[in-house]
Amino acid sequence: MDMADSNYVLTPEGKKKLEEELHYLETEKRAEVGERIRIAREFGDITENSEYDDAKNEQGMLEARIAEIMHILSEATIVSTPKRSTKVTVGSTVTLNMNGVERVFTIVGGAESDVQVGKISNESPVGAALLGHKKGETVEAVGPTGKKSVIEILKIER
Repeated sequence: MDMADSNYVLTPEGKKKLEEELHYLETEKRAEVGERIRIAREFGDITENSEYDDAKNEQGMLEARIAEIMHILSEATIVSTPKRSTKVTVGSTVTLNMNGVERVFTIVGGAESDVQVGKISNESPVGAALLGHKKGETVEAVGPTGKKSVIEILKIER
């Protein structure tokens, strides 16, 4: 996935979460890593000082994550969900019958998706298949493994 032509879609909650993470990383986490580096330096010879190397690596990852969040926030389109839409949109929480199993998902932008907590991307096969459909409709999605899912929309909430 090319970063340049990716347009991030965030819900207001997703934006707030990223802003909170950014604030934490830029304040507490940065200070903590800086302190680790300072202490590791005091142990003298930094050529074979694994604690120093670890701290420098962590600092690199920290700065990369800060840059990534700032990039997402600067590029993101914030979508506020239309209040009275009867169709599935980004921000909708949908109750589905997927191949006979009831599942509940919230449709979010790719930057926010987390299947473990039931947040699926609007770009995922299931998310994309659901967009624009109404309660009572049946859609089909083909998963990454090529398996076809028949999905009935039981309920749409905001």
